[in-house]
Amino acid sequence: MKWSRNAIAIACVFGVMGMTGAAFAAVPLYRMFCQVTGFDGTTQKADKAPDASEILDKTVLVRFDTNVSGLPMTFKPEQRSQRVRIGETGVAYFDVTNTSDRDLQARAMYNVVPESTGAYFQKLQCFCFDDQIIKAGETKKFPMLYFVSPEMAEDRETRGVQELTLSYTFYPSQGAPAAQASGAAG
Repeated sequence: MKWSRNAIAIACVFGVMGMTGAAFAAVPLYRMFCQVTGFDGTTQKADKAPDASEILDKTVLVRFDTNVSGLPMTFKPEQRSQRVRIGETGVAYFDVTNTSDRDLQARAMYNVVPESTGAYFQKLQCFCFDDQIIKAGETKKFPMLYFVSPEMAEDRETRGVQELTLSYTFYPSQGAPAAQASGAAG
């Protein structure tokens, strides 16, 4: 079979368009996969906490790690760690201070280590679900309600885990003007 130059050119154009489309789709598809499966330490969003009958006597130590990337702000947990019973609802508070003279729009991204526990760390309420506006010089206290799913104690890969670390990093929100996000004078 002999290909004409036009057929080869058309095949190349469609190939490039297909690869470009796949590149743009890869990030949202990967993010959706991680959120559904807990892959790579991605925590889960829960609609309701376990019933009291599902709370186990086994405890786990939850450590909190906070970071900031590209923003003039401080971000820290009120407690560095909490010991909770598996299945029990915990609440952690985080303090964020905008140290600039401009309002900031930011979002906290998160993950859990060991990565195998990501599917079992369930958030009921979290500041990380939405963009946050922190006014110039303002300090805000953000709550996060969570539980560690009782299924973690049954999973062969995670049943021996005695502690996990929830790590947050605040980034400038997508769509936030660069001067706003960086706190640069304008």
